[in-house]
Amino acid sequence: MFESLSDRLQSIIANTAREKELTQENMKDALREIRRALLEADVNLRVVKSFISSIKDRAEGENVLQGVNPSQQLVKIVNDELINLLGKDVAPLNLQGHPNIIMMLGLQGSGKTTSSAKLAVKLKQEGRNPLLVACDVYRPAAITQLKTLGSQIDVQVYTEDENTNVQEIVSHAIDYAKNNGFNTLILDTAGRLQIDTDMMAELLLIDRIFNPQEKLLVIDAMTGQETVNVAETFDSQLSITGLVLTKLDGDSRGGAALSVAYCTGKPIKLTGTGEKLHALEDFYPERMATRILGMGDIVSLVERAQEVFDEKEARELEKKMEKAEFSFNDFVKIQKQMKMLGSIDQILGMIPGMNISKDDKEKISHEGEKQFKKIEVLINSMTPQERNHPELLNSSRKRRIAAGSGISLHELNLFINQFEQMRQMMKGMSDMKKSLGKFKGMNPALGMKKMMQTMRKFR
Repeated sequence: MFESLSDRLQSIIANTAREKELTQENMKDALREIRRALLEADVNLRVVKSFISSIKDRAEGENVLQGVNPSQQLVKIVNDELINLLGKDVAPLNLQGHPNIIMMLGLQGSGKTTSSAKLAVKLKQEGRNPLLVACDVYRPAAITQLKTLGSQIDVQVYTEDENTNVQEIVSHAIDYAKNNGFNTLILDTAGRLQIDTDMMAELLLIDRIFNPQEKLLVIDAMTGQETVNVAETFDSQLSITGLVLTKLDGDSRGGAALSVAYCTGKPIKLTGTGEKLHALEDFYPERMATRILGMGDIVSLVERAQEVFDEKEARELEKKMEKAEFSFNDFVKIQKQMKMLGSIDQILGMIPGMNISKDDKEKISHEGEKQFKKIEVLINSMTPQERNHPELLNSSRKRRIAAGSGISLHELNLFINQFEQMRQMMKGMSDMKKSLGKFKGMNPALGMKKMMQTMRKFR
């Protein structure tokens, strides 16, 4: 997400650091490069012009051309304007109403049905009791898909298989929700391959009859410039309340995210950052801006860690580490929790000060994932007793494990030696809470970085 734009902007800002001060000439050069970087990132031309104009006006208005620290001045201005571009403030979902109604809109293939299920997971975690409503009566596969997703996340799906009247389905769903304690309805409406009159007419009827609190347009971030056209058309017809951007993890340019909020004037409320059904997050313009400029997003990383790491389990692991009783089973537990935080390159992008190029991040991520899988196979080749008591591994046991896992005896010995070194290093360390997601009052970036470095040693 934003990798190419982020790399370019960081490079442009780094070049200004070589200057003693910002002048009219080198500011002009920087703006030209920023303009080019935005266009290459597939940002809408209207947005680019406004963005560049705002930076120029800010630079002149704040008299930064005579400043003493050019790169920091440029970072501050670009960061502020990126935040403005992305919507300024966080826009929470409107959850009023009894029941609350959220209408999901979008074209076919935008990720609307999957996003509906992800939203149900998110609301459930926040204490809501959501009901998914299958309103796509034209594509049977859509209803089947929603039912499948509903069973995976343990959220009920309301359907009427023989009914093709969407207004009746929604009306009956509302009555069902009231009678069965559901406080949020998520309407998975019909999508089309393109916007058409019939589609809009049906959506307009639902909007006018039931007055949903949220009308969220699901946009595929990888569709580029077409994203703006789709968003503007839906907004002009239905006056959408917010946007959900999907597949942000698959779009290295990020032009859609930077364009759609500005062009519609409607906030990005949620973003899909992965295929897993918990990978839907609130959108924070300020956090996204700092990530684009390579300043990390430690707040989001901490929030993810607090969701993933169990506090009671973390305390038990800490006690084991203090006594050097950390087992292979414990190692696998932490490895699985790390995976739940996201891919390695995603985590690296959220740690401040990790100025690593896109290629290096991908390389580290690829190698790290490969090593994680190798270690998992190796540990699974051990007996339950061996996994809990590493000291039992004698020569004959090691030969059996190496043969069973397809890993050489040399690699196995290397892993065991490094694992033992890690156990001893962890013993008595007062800052182990940082590595286990216990971030209160500490430096989580350092703890996370150390832990990842330790895991990457096992080759």
